[in-house]
Amino acid sequence: MKKEELEGFRNDLLALRERLVGNMRYLSEAARSQSEENGATRGGAPIHPAESGSDNYEQEFTMALMENENRCLEMVEHALKRIDDGTYGTCEACGVQIPKARLKAIPFTSLCVKCAEADEKGEG
Repeated sequence: MKKEELEGFRNDLLALRERLVGNMRYLSEAARSQSEENGATRGGAPIHPAESGSDNYEQEFTMALMENENRCLEMVEHALKRIDDGTYGTCEACGVQIPKARLKAIPFTSLCVKCAEADEKGEG
C-alpha cells in the first residue's frame, strides 16, 4: 500500500478514535448522572418499582453502549499499531491483502471478508 494511502487510513482512524473517546466521555457522564438520579429518592417519595426497572434498563443500556464503544476503540488502536508496524491491510488470519474498499468501509478491520465471515460463524 502506498504511503499516502496509509496516511489517509491513519487520519481516518485518528478521527474515529477521537469520536469514540468523545462518545465514551458523554456516555460515562450520562451513566454517572443516571446513577446519581437513581440514588435520590425523588422529592422524598418512594420510587415506584416500574420506575426503578426503567432506570435500571437505561443504565444497563448505557453501559452496553460504553462496552461497544470501548471494543471499537480497542480495534482502532490495534489498527493504528498495525500501520506503525507495517502489517495494516493484511488479513491477520490468512495473510491475504484486504481490499481497499473493505478498509475504507471498516478501517479498523484486521480480517478479509472470507475470514470475517468464518469468524462470525465460529469457524475461525
